[in-house]
Amino acid sequence: MKFLSDKAMDRLREAAEIPDLTGTRYRLLGRVARGGMGVVYVAEDEKLERRVALKVLDMPGADGDLANRLVREALVLARLEHPGIVPVHDVGTLSDGRVFYTMKFVQGQRLDKYIQPSRSTTHRLRIFLRICDAVAFAHAHGVLHRDLKPANIMIGSFGEVLVMDWGLAKLLNQEVRPPSGAADPDATIFEKPVRGDDSNRSAGGSVVTGHGTVMGTPGYMSPEQARGDVEHLDARSDIFSLGALLRFLIASVSNASNPAAGKQRLDKALKAICSKATAPNPGDRYATLPEMAQDVSRYLDGLPIEAHRESFIETLTRFYRRYRFFILLIGAYLLMRVLILFFMHR
Repeated sequence: MKFLSDKAMDRLREAAEIPDLTGTRYRLLGRVARGGMGVVYVAEDEKLERRVALKVLDMPGADGDLANRLVREALVLARLEHPGIVPVHDVGTLSDGRVFYTMKFVQGQRLDKYIQPSRSTTHRLRIFLRICDAVAFAHAHGVLHRDLKPANIMIGSFGEVLVMDWGLAKLLNQEVRPPSGAADPDATIFEKPVRGDDSNRSAGGSVVTGHGTVMGTPGYMSPEQARGDVEHLDARSDIFSLGALLRFLIASVSNASNPAAGKQRLDKALKAICSKATAPNPGDRYATLPEMAQDVSRYLDGLPIEAHRESFIETLTRFYRRYRFFILLIGAYLLMRVLILFFMHR
């Protein structure tokens, strides 16, 4: 008996997964990425003559809970109309029974890939503020993301910052109800290792439904979320994830290519913001995301922040950094006057 190689099995598996778009307005162009409960393809909307991203369940005849989760994700995205959140265009069922939805096709890079070249801390913090803006909008509409991590942030070709993958979102009110019979969307999240040879799969884990088995990303989850304390989750759980994301952005500044940025990485103010956001006790974190974003904005503007009490030396240092140009200009003027007076009286 001759056994098929792993590569041959992978090709057969991919062929079986290819969605049948017969009877739809879409024409398949290629696969973009694989997630825990579905595959994302790029397709052409033949009516509007534009490219869209099409997310569909992995296999025909998939479990009904998975289909309900995908529909629920589309419903959540449909209510969040914000420049930092990808809009949904359509939702439906294919001829093979698989649920799908289409959304804006984003060309760009994941955040963890985008920041690999040397980029200043200021640039990274401004990206972070745009992430906060999108997530705060979701919070204002009663939605928690619950899976915020670098792999779920996209930077578009023109600098757009987009928060992706809302499949684990938690609804804080009942304006949008899950489809009847849906799996519990508030299950605990744990990481599932992914195969190293699958470059199209999102980094950091994936999502698999089941009784008490939902995969996610340790290191970015709040302690209460990891414990499964879903009834008491609120905005502070996402704030914890964003604190971990901010720490990632700061820690990944390249010392080799930018020594000055490496010193800034150790800035006590930034470390204090991260520490407050990721406090084990939710009551010790920022109460709302705008409060955290305000601290980051104040840091960028050279102002004192809420999360850190400055020493006198730190206040002088911050004052110098903020007004360095004027201080140096005045210093140069005074030095010139001293030199002129010195040479005039010789």
